[in-house]
Amino acid sequence: MDEKILEIENLAVEYRTDDGVVKAVNGLDLTLEKGGTLGLVGETGAGKTTTALSIMRLLPDPQGVITSGSIKFAGQDILSLSKGELRKMRGQHISMVFQDPMTSLNPILTVGDQIAEAIRLHEKISRAEAAVRAQSMLERVGIPPNRYSEYPHQFSGGMKQRVVIAIALACNPQLLIADEPTTALDVTIQAQVLALMNKLKNDFETSMIIITHDLGVVAEMCDRVAILYCGEIVEYGSLEDIFDHPEHPYTKGLFSSIPDLDTRASRLTPIPGLAPDPSRLPKGCKFANRCSMKRPECVKTDPPVVNLDDLHRVKCLLAQGKDAEQHATLG
Repeated sequence: MDEKILEIENLAVEYRTDDGVVKAVNGLDLTLEKGGTLGLVGETGAGKTTTALSIMRLLPDPQGVITSGSIKFAGQDILSLSKGELRKMRGQHISMVFQDPMTSLNPILTVGDQIAEAIRLHEKISRAEAAVRAQSMLERVGIPPNRYSEYPHQFSGGMKQRVVIAIALACNPQLLIADEPTTALDVTIQAQVLALMNKLKNDFETSMIIITHDLGVVAEMCDRVAILYCGEIVEYGSLEDIFDHPEHPYTKGLFSSIPDLDTRASRLTPIPGLAPDPSRLPKGCKFANRCSMKRPECVKTDPPVVNLDDLHRVKCLLAQGKDAEQHATLG
């Protein structure tokens, strides 16, 4: 059995505001194997970033509240850690690359000093040793070491993202969370950054979670995929399961809205409607109001999670009975 680096069970997160309670994550179950790469996919507001911030314990305080569930990293309960223990964990064991490299760096510190600072926070070494390590990290991400003393405004967007990745990997963490790591970059630079992340992941033997709405990024980087909708995982499986055998109507809708180079069509096929208000979630299936295959019971009953095989699972009433069919076929 593969060793699990991250285990999340029944995670629920709320944002408590003056306008009401927003249910951002609702009973999420997730595991990540050591050395694996998991893609969290979903549209804006699906709960992807909230899940990442919960793992890092960086939810806004006091609005963001974890109301139930557990998060275990390498067997350790993250939710029980003190503030001091969390500071040691962040950067040293779990690191995060945030969405916008333009705002992730301190404009009044040199890029080299920012990498060296991350190293010195977790390792008892001198400034000179940290500077040498920082120069080495710059080189690892394709930036000449002699740019150590330059400031963020002297770098392009793609170079800034490389610096952010260097900071995140400076202490060789066991888990890297990348939140939309290529959103602010043009297509050519996106490909370079993804190739760099893949190489560094293998070099450092780091497990990775990639948060994205881009299925192309998932295909390039991930071996496991979780499709999120309204704070729930509606489908989970291997890359092949999700791309070749999608079962949830929402997953199928995501693929239908992507241009197909092999098919001539005058228009794309969008998913109709909008996701429900997270402060007023419906009683039944959260996707029912947009689903062309819904049944009367879909709006009344919260669908169970159906295991189609050992890995592939889907949260949909239409999938009931398919698990039996799958096993019968395999048998």
